[in-house]
Amino acid sequence: MTSGRHARGRIQPVSSPSYDIDEVFPPEGARDAQSTQPMPAYAPAAGTVRETAEARGFHKADGEAGDIARGERRGEREGKGKGKLGGILQGADLGTEITASLVVFLVALPLCIGVAVASGTPAELGIITGVVGGLVVGMTRGSALQVSGPAAGLTALVAETVEAHGIAMLGVIVLMSGLLQIGLGMIRLGRMFQAISIAVVQGMLAGIGLPLMFSQSYPLADATAPGTAVENILGFPAHVLDTFTSGQTAIAALLGIATVVLSFVWKKVPGPVSRIPAALVAVAIGIVVAALPGVEVKTLQVGDLLSAVQVPGPEQFAGLADPAVLTAVLTFTVIASAESLFTAAAVDRMHDGPRTRYNTELIAQGAGNTVCGILGALPMTAVVARSSANVQAGARTRLSRTLHGLWLLAFALLLPSVLALIPISVLAGVLVHSGWKLLAPEQFPKMWRQDRGEFVVMAITTGTIVATALLEGVLVGLAAGIVLAALRMSRTSIEHRVEGDTAKLVMTGNATFLRLPKVIDALEAVGSAGTPRIRLDLMGVTHLDHACRSQIEEFVAQKRAPGTVRVELLLPDLPVPGPGSGPGRKPRLGPRLKRRPDPEPSPESPSASASAPASGPVSASVSAPVPPSWPPPQPHERSSSGALYDAFYGPSQPGPSAEWYYLDTRPFEGLQDSEDARWRDHQG
Repeated sequence: MTSGRHARGRIQPVSSPSYDIDEVFPPEGARDAQSTQPMPAYAPAAGTVRETAEARGFHKADGEAGDIARGERRGEREGKGKGKLGGILQGADLGTEITASLVVFLVALPLCIGVAVASGTPAELGIITGVVGGLVVGMTRGSALQVSGPAAGLTALVAETVEAHGIAMLGVIVLMSGLLQIGLGMIRLGRMFQAISIAVVQGMLAGIGLPLMFSQSYPLADATAPGTAVENILGFPAHVLDTFTSGQTAIAALLGIATVVLSFVWKKVPGPVSRIPAALVAVAIGIVVAALPGVEVKTLQVGDLLSAVQVPGPEQFAGLADPAVLTAVLTFTVIASAESLFTAAAVDRMHDGPRTRYNTELIAQGAGNTVCGILGALPMTAVVARSSANVQAGARTRLSRTLHGLWLLAFALLLPSVLALIPISVLAGVLVHSGWKLLAPEQFPKMWRQDRGEFVVMAITTGTIVATALLEGVLVGLAAGIVLAALRMSRTSIEHRVEGDTAKLVMTGNATFLRLPKVIDALEAVGSAGTPRIRLDLMGVTHLDHACRSQIEEFVAQKRAPGTVRVELLLPDLPVPGPGSGPGRKPRLGPRLKRRPDPEPSPESPSASASAPASGPVSASVSAPVPPSWPPPQPHERSSSGALYDAFYGPSQPGPSAEWYYLDTRPFEGLQDSEDARWRDHQG
């Protein structure tokens, strides 16, 4: 029998019958009998199973992301049995992948060297990290096109760590950070980093980029930076004046400035020449200028790649007892993970291929950092510059980023002497350009126009990072973002006025403890109005936290106590706190009890005053609230005594003199009674 493939892979006969939705999801009773629609038949086969699976419209409901995910799974199934390399090459154009890997290699080489030098470590360690990023992380399935290596965003952090603890401790710190990343990925916290305000992220990147620019402006002129970010910024004017006092420093500065300018304008060069990475062109020009007679600029000091490997020993692992080292581990983990996953989200927007698997990618980054730590190399993250170059070069699979690590390894082993010809000022110029892209100054006015509150958070994050350190700045930025969100969630509108013999208070919005002073002022205003009636209308409140609820109920109880003021309290359909309440739990609805007769009406209620004899004594006591049977009170079931509400939701603070208590429209699960049945049950 000819067969066709369903969208989920099941084989269906050609003449598939139509299905009625009621056969799959039968309606409750007959009330939905007229709303059923026939389900369209499955499409018949039009050829092979694979062609049928790719038939138009099969994945229409799931969207493009579903097509991509299914295509990736189909490619994995077809590549089964061919080994891991066969899975990587599935659907790839080998020539395009090799070309893209060479482009990424040319972009990564100067960045690996520049980041290492700027971090105060040998250039070989940057290349080792780049090799690990290609050969280890590049083979994983977390993100197909994202390229990892030493990142400019961690330059200042690595430099501070090396200065404080020595280069020997760097390997242990990176190793432990990698293990933490693996642990976070295994417990599926990869997407946790997406729950961070974009203002904090942009502020963090700007706080990294600004100090990076100023710190690299000194080696750009063959000088040494004074120290901290603030010292580098304050000493910049004097550094500019000193640069042109010497001919050689002026030449180095001109090389660095030319590199920065070239990095900005190179993409505008017409023709295929613009596809050559600007950093590589700048390095080539710098090597030529440095080789000219009479030019004496500082160049790289390069050693053997294998001799640069420093495996941590027992002494280094013993340093983990130092709280400062543990703080550095935590900082590396958070910043490297956040930067990698933010980059993954950015790279996903550049192409229409398979989406990033965040937890898998976090594990892959952890594995790469673990290997880097064992080798004593720099920490790695995903890098936007290399990843975008990979996408623009036409890469479609993981092969290109894997091969780029192989090219880095071959270059470092076969042509190490070429690295010694590169001027340091050129590498500093490359990093100044990277710092400018991290700073992204155009984002500040854009954020100001879009959301001034988020702009404040962004500026606070950037300023704190520059003034203190990266981890402290991120924590302060997160705290500022939380405060901003809390203030915006606590927008409360309170109006109070006197109408005749009634002082009215109307509250709308979210009433939290942050607005408690405003609530107290409004309650005092209606309480001091001197009217015999007070009406508190909170029906427009969407959230009432414990602090505000307690304050309101305390006010109502105080005003009702003397018996001279009539207080009406109207509350919306809000959860009532109680034992066992919390996230994921349903609000407390009270015990399920049998019905008893309602208590006698209060002497103060209108019905009581109308029916009681004039000469008879009025009892001051009211019988205890008794529970009616199900269902719970509905909006029309208002009781002057409050017994109906108290029976279901527990005793409330207001006394029996209120007209209305709480209005709660929540339906009970499993109840199918009509409104008439509810009313009859209440009337008894």
